[in-house]
Amino acid sequence: MESTIKPLNPIALRLGGLEVHWYGIIIGIGIALGLYLVMKESERRGLNKDTFADLLIWAIPISIICARIYYVLFEWSYYSQHPGDIIKIWNGGIAIHGALIGAILTTIIFSRIKNVSFWKLADIAAPSIILGQAIGRWGNFMNQEAHGGEVSRAFLENLHLPDFIINQMYIDGTYYHPTFLYESIWNIVGFILLIMLRKVNLRRGELFLSYVIWYSIGRFFIEGMRTDSLMLTSSLRIAQVISIVLIAIALVLWIGRRVKGMAKEHYRD
Repeated sequence: MESTIKPLNPIALRLGGLEVHWYGIIIGIGIALGLYLVMKESERRGLNKDTFADLLIWAIPISIICARIYYVLFEWSYYSQHPGDIIKIWNGGIAIHGALIGAILTTIIFSRIKNVSFWKLADIAAPSIILGQAIGRWGNFMNQEAHGGEVSRAFLENLHLPDFIINQMYIDGTYYHPTFLYESIWNIVGFILLIMLRKVNLRRGELFLSYVIWYSIGRFFIEGMRTDSLMLTSSLRIAQVISIVLIAIALVLWIGRRVKGMAKEHYRD
C-alpha cells in the first residue's frame, strides 16, 4: 500500500514560469481571516476602522521578513553555502518567534506615532494572531515539514485521522507524528479560550499576555516532539528556550503591571 502513496502537490498552480505554492496561499488565508476579525473587533472597541489596516500594512511584511531572518540566522551553516535559497520563503522556513518580534516592535512604534495604547492593540489582535497560526500550520502540512518522530500507520489510524493526513505523513518510506496538527489544534483551542476571556473583561494587556502564555506552553511540549527544530546547542531547542523565556516575561509583566497600578483599564474600556 505504501508504495502507491503519493504526497500532495505543494504547488497549487503554475502561471507561465510562476509557481504558486499552497504554503503561501494558506499563510495568506490565515492573514486575511485574522485581518477581518481584528478589524471587526477594533470597531467594537472604539478604534477608527482603519487603525489595524494602517498597522498591518507595515506589520505583515515586517513580520514575514523578521520570521525569515530569524530562521536563516539559526540555519546559517546551510544558507551561508546556499545564499540563493535565502529568499525562497515559498519552500517553508519561517519562524513564528521571529514574526512575533517583528510584529511587536512594529506595533510599539505604530502605537507611539498614533498615540494609541500598545496593550489595547495587542489585546484586540491576540485571538486573530493565534487563529492565523493555527491556519498557517497547514502550510507546513502541504510541505511535509514541522513533523515529529517516526510512528506506525496503525498509530495514526488510532488517532482517527483522515487518510489524506495519514498519507501526507508518509515521508521517504516512514510515517511521522503530525505535530503540525497538534499545534494547530492547540492554537484553535487557544483562539476559543481568548474569545471567552474577552467576556471576563481582563485588565488591559492581560488578554495578549494570556495568548503568549497559552501558545508558549503548547509550543514547548510540541517542539520537543519535532525532528526539524532549530537548535541553540546540540541539546537545546531554540523554540523551547524562547517559550520558557516568554512565559516568564508574560507572568512578570502580568503581576508587575497590577502591583504597580499600570493595568487600571480593562479590555472593554
